[in-house]
Amino acid sequence: MSAMESRLTVSGHPIQPMLVPLPFGLFVSAVLLDVGAIAAGPALRLFGDVAYWTIIAGLSGAGLTALAGLVDLWDRPIRGPRRTLLAFTLATTGMAALFVLVCLARAGNPQHAGTGALLLVELAALVVGVVGLRLGTRLLRQLDTDGAPEATRAPEATRAPLRTARGGRLVYKSGREFVR
Repeated sequence: MSAMESRLTVSGHPIQPMLVPLPFGLFVSAVLLDVGAIAAGPALRLFGDVAYWTIIAGLSGAGLTALAGLVDLWDRPIRGPRRTLLAFTLATTGMAALFVLVCLARAGNPQHAGTGALLLVELAALVVGVVGLRLGTRLLRQLDTDGAPEATRAPEATRAPLRTARGGRLVYKSGREFVR
């Protein structure tokens, strides 16, 4: 099994990277709904309730995403990107933990209304989530190259389809030898 192969796939594509944007999008939606609820005051109490349940849906999606990630990593040695994987896991777990705290704080309120302080916690969670998404992108790039050092890879913009040269070596159309 190569580094980018996954145990959970759809049409040959790993499921976990497809699931990552779902909880993040739900969390962003919840923050926007909370901004609307706080700005409108009691006139739009429904926004606060919808935001609360959107956070719950985002947490459910985050749990499914984490489960898919664990299945993919089960019994698989990760050679190069261990530090990035750990940072990605900590960032996404931190984002989810902050939203869990927001949900617990709002659970006692019958309208599940947010406050300015909770909105600040939600915004901090989104910042942590953006860091996690950036780390996840870096992790996918590291796994996509099977841990090949940056210096041995052509820049993405100059990559062209490979062709076979004499002796069975693979070279780019530009003439550079493909180094794996």
